Parts: sequence; C-alpha cells; structure tokens
Amino acid sequence: MTDAVANSAAVTPRTSYIGKIWQQFRAHTGGVIGLVVFVFILLVVYVGPFIHTIDPNKIDIRAKNQGPSWAHPFGTDNLGHDMLAQVMAGGQISLAVGITAMLLSLFVGTLVGVVAGYVRSLDGILMRITDLFLALPLLPLLLVIIMLFRDTLRSAFGPETGIFILIVFVIGATSWMHTARIVRGDVLAIKGQEFVLAAKSSGMWEYRIILKHILPNVMSSIMVSATLGIASAIITESALSFLGLGFPSDFPTWGRLLYDGANFLQITPSRVLWPGLAISLTVLSVNYIGDAIRDALDPRMLKR
Repeated sequence: MTDAVANSAAVTPRTSYIGKIWQQFRAHTGGVIGLVVFVFILLVVYVGPFIHTIDPNKIDIRAKNQGPSWAHPFGTDNLGHDMLAQVMAGGQISLAVGITAMLLSLFVGTLVGVVAGYVRSLDGILMRITDLFLALPLLPLLLVIIMLFRDTLRSAFGPETGIFILIVFVIGATSWMHTARIVRGDVLAIKGQEFVLAAKSSGMWEYRIILKHILPNVMSSIMVSATLGIASAIITESALSFLGLGFPSDFPTWGRLLYDGANFLQITPSRVLWPGLAISLTVLSVNYIGDAIRDALDPRMLKR
C-alpha cells in the first residue's frame, strides 16, 4: 500500500507538469495552427501517394503543360509529369533532408555547447571555433563543398544517395553554431546550481552529472533549436536545389521543382506555385511550433 501511494505521488507531479506544458502550448494559437498544418503536410506527403497513385516520374507527353484538372489536380509539367505526385515525392525528400540535417546539427551543437559550458579549459577554444564557423560565408562555402565532393560521392554511393549524404552533411556541419551558443549559456547557468554541486560533492562521475543533471535541464533549448533547425535545413536545401546544385532532375525536391519550373513560369505558373507554397507552409508551421514550445517550456509561464 505504501509503495502504491509513493508511486502515485511520484507520477502525479510529472503528469501535472506535462499537462501544464500542453496547456501552455494550446494557449499559443499560432503554435496550434502550425501543428495542425504541419501534421496535414506530413499526411499529404507520406499518406497521399497511397491515394494518388500516379508515378511521379511517369512521362506523358500528350498531357504536358496542363493546368489543374480532375486527373491532375496540380497540373503537369513540360514532360507530362503529374505535379501533385511530384510535390508529394519531393516533400518526402525535403522533409527527410531537413530532419536528418537537423539531428546532425543538434548533436554537434549540443555536444560542443555542453563541453564548452561544463569544461572551463575547453570553453575558449570551442567558442573560437564556433565564432570561426559563424564568420564564414555559408552559401559560397556550401557551393564550394558541393562542387568539390559531388562527383566523388555520386560514384561511391549512387546519384541519389550520394547527393543526400552530401547535402545532409553540409547543412548539418554548417548550422550547429547557434545551438552550441544557446546550450553553452544554459550549462553555464546550471552548473553552479546547488543540485549540481551536491552531485559533485557526492563523488558522482562527471559524465553522469552531465547526463543526469545537465542535459535534462537544457532540453527545452534543444527542442526549440530542433524545430527551428528543420525549417532552416529545408530552406537551405531548397536554395541549393534551386541553384541546380542539389538532387538530379529525376529525383524531385521542392527546391528542384522550383528550379525546373522557373523557365515555364509564363506557360504554367502553377508549377512554381505548389512547391513554393509547400515550402512556405512547412517553414511557417515549424517556426510557429518552435515559438509555442519555447513559451510552453518557459518556467515563468508555467508558474502562472
């Protein structure tokens, strides 16, 4: 009986805390709308191909440059590709690039931020490296790296997988700096708290202090950086594809669809409307979700 009471007492505060976070999230109208829009985009991108079963790479010259119709709700391109199928296929690639690149940048940024904030002797050199990356012109750097290693990775892993690995690595390796700075600031504020000092006094290993006490208390900043990182990665990949340095033309992404449709803007303007709208809605929804998460995890808001 005592164990049951203790277990219920231990579970209740956690449930209450999660409930408060969800309550604060729901109070953010933009965050709720962003979540609904983002879930809708995910359903269209990943469930839509099972309903709209046209092959995105199917060529039908007789149906080229058509406007929206029942057979082709988003119209067709100059080769007769169904634009709805291509937007859904491109969304799968763009979202995969955004999420994977975000995870990579989040891992690097969190690692650098925690080590810099906790180990004082490494703080200076790690922050100078971070400043160096922040000072680099990112777009020219991305273009140079892709031009140097694109053919090598294509021959090693294939045209699609090689470009995917290259773009994910390039975006992730050049977008971790802001996460590192945010996490470092939080670690500097937390490591002087009494519970961390008590853990050190008890003889707990340093890595256990970081995993058990430091990381859980900076998780809110990491989650906000994660949501914003997805939007940034999608924009960067779209920019590279629009410049013709991303995936091949038979491997559509939203940026690649914009690049291919730019020359046919006067003939079929819907070719650039739908992928541009998909990019805009995805980025806006993710940004609003990030804002809502930041407000929901704000201790001052939870106290209210």
